Amino acid sequence: MKNQNLYNYILTIADNSLILAQRLGELCGHGPNLETDIALTNISLDLLGQTRSYYQYAAKISDENKTEDDIAFLRIEREYRNCLLVEQPNTHFGYVIGRQFLFDVYHFMLMEKLQYSTDETLAAIAKKGIKEVSYHKRFSSDWVKRLGDGTEESKAKMQEAINDLWRFTDELFFMTEAEKEAVKEGIGLDVSSFKEKYYEEVSEILNEATLSVPENNYFTKGGKDGVHTEHMGYILAVLQYMQRTYPNMTW
Repeated sequence: MKNQNLYNYILTIADNSLILAQRLGELCGHGPNLETDIALTNISLDLLGQTRSYYQYAAKISDENKTEDDIAFLRIEREYRNCLLVEQPNTHFGYVIGRQFLFDVYHFMLMEKLQYSTDETLAAIAKKGIKEVSYHKRFSSDWVKRLGDGTEESKAKMQEAINDLWRFTDELFFMTEAEKEAVKEGIGLDVSSFKEKYYEEVSEILNEATLSVPENNYFTKGGKDGVHTEHMGYILAVLQYMQRTYPNMTW
C-alpha cells in the first residue's frame, strides 16, 4: 500500500474510539439512572462518529478497494491497534467511569494537538471532534470526583477501578513504528511528549476526588501492536457478527 504508514497511523487513533464506543454501547439501558444512561450512549455515538471519519479517510487512501465497513468489521483481532485500556470490561460503574476518565484526559490532549497536523483531513477531524472530547473529559472527571468524594462504598469502588486500570495507562504513550514514521513525516504526534502532563492532570483530579494516585510501576502493553487481552475476542464476536454472518448485506 502506497500510504501504509498513514493508514496504520489512522488505525492507532480510530481503533481506540471504535472499541471504547462498543464497550459503552453494551451499557445502553443499564445506566445507574436515565440521565447517565443517555449520556454514556451519546458519548458512544460521538466516538463512533469520529471513528467513521477516520475509517472513511483510511479507505480513501487504501489501494485495496476497502470501505469504512470493511476496516471496522472485517479485520482479525491482531489487526486492531487500540490500546488495552479501552477493551477492559464494564465490571461495575466505577470501572466504566475510571476507564473513560483515564482515556478521556489522554484523548483530549491528543485531539488538541492533532488539530495542527499538516495532514488537512486529520486536522479537520480533530477540530470537529475536540468539543465532543472536551465534554467527555468533563463528564468522566466530574463522576470521578463525585464517586471518590461520595459514600464509603462509592469511594472504595472508584479507587478499586483506578488501581486496576492504572497499569494500562503507560501504553497510551508507547510509540509504534507507524506513529514514529508519522512524526517524521510531520503528520502525526509524538504522544510521549505530553506523558508527564497527562499524569499531572490525572493526579490532580484524583487528589481532588480524595482518591490515592496508584504507586504501581508495573505497566502492560501490546494492544497498539495487535496483541490484545482475552476480552478483545468477545468484543469482536459481537461487533462483527452481522457482517460475517451475512456477507455483503445491504439495507
